[in-house]
Amino acid sequence: MEPLAEEFNKDQLINDFKVVVADAEALLKVTANTGGAKLAEVRAKAEESLSMVKNRMVETQAALLAKTKAAAKATDVYVHENPWKAVGVSAGGSLLIGLLVGLLISRR
Repeated sequence: MEPLAEEFNKDQLINDFKVVVADAEALLKVTANTGGAKLAEVRAKAEESLSMVKNRMVETQAALLAKTKAAAKATDVYVHENPWKAVGVSAGGSLLIGLLVGLLISRR
């Protein structure tokens, strides 16, 4: 899977979890005044599960942020240690994209 697509999926997953957690919290608030021992038991279990999910989400976001910072730092170090290689890769990529666009345009 491409890194950009993978990051998008992680971000989307985190956002989806936030929506689910918010909806579950709203449901718990609405049913707070509803009686019944069984309902109170289910509500307590749901609150515990939500708390665990929230903690895991925070940990996951922190881990993703740390990985992103580490990748950015590694890239920065590489570019500073190998500036001509970085320029060559960038120029080569731009040339390749230009050739592909030119081929596509010429086919029309």
